[in-house]
Amino acid sequence: MNASAPYPVVLFDGYCNLCNGSVQEIIKRDPKGIFKLASLQSDIGIQLLKNSNINTDKVDSIVLVDHDGIYIKSTAALKIAARLAFPYFLLNVFSVIPKALRDLIYDWIARNRYKWFGKKNECWIPDERLKNRFIDQ
Repeated sequence: MNASAPYPVVLFDGYCNLCNGSVQEIIKRDPKGIFKLASLQSDIGIQLLKNSNINTDKVDSIVLVDHDGIYIKSTAALKIAARLAFPYFLLNVFSVIPKALRDLIYDWIARNRYKWFGKKNECWIPDERLKNRFIDQ
């Protein structure tokens, strides 16, 4: 799979409570199932990162692989939010802020996410009703 995938894929940190909460919001605010999901730690997540030449030492929280490109950090978050139901699509207004500043804030939150929100010992596994939203190959 690459950036020409037939659907957008959100890669997230499966151990991070903040990231897992964000995935729950994506599922809730994406009733048409536009986004497919996979943890960064999954086989498909690792494969997509390698295929996209993304340095996992620098990106460890969110990646959007879409038909028109691969997005990381704040740009990924804003592109995801723009396609979600109210009120999340309103966050796209922050796209006018320079990427360097957005990513500075994003990196600060990402560095502190385990301290502020906690960390799971194992990746979150979706129940049967949500399995079709996740990719595993």
